[in-house]
Amino acid sequence: MFKDDAIKFFGSQRAIAEKLSLSDAAVSQWKDVIPERAALKLNRITNGKLKYKPELYNKAAA
Repeated sequence: MFKDDAIKFFGSQRAIAEKLSLSDAAVSQWKDVIPERAALKLNRITNGKLKYKPELYNKAAA
């Protein structure tokens, strides 16, 4: 899940932080791709309107 998509959905980083019980600072430190655990929670909170994309998190086997 991309951070920009979540911001568009919720309207602000602060709103995302509140939904996930995180600090604004924690959300502001996210890169372009939201951490996997947060993406899963946002997918559940939004009833799938924000999509969890496993391909963004699958790591290539070494």
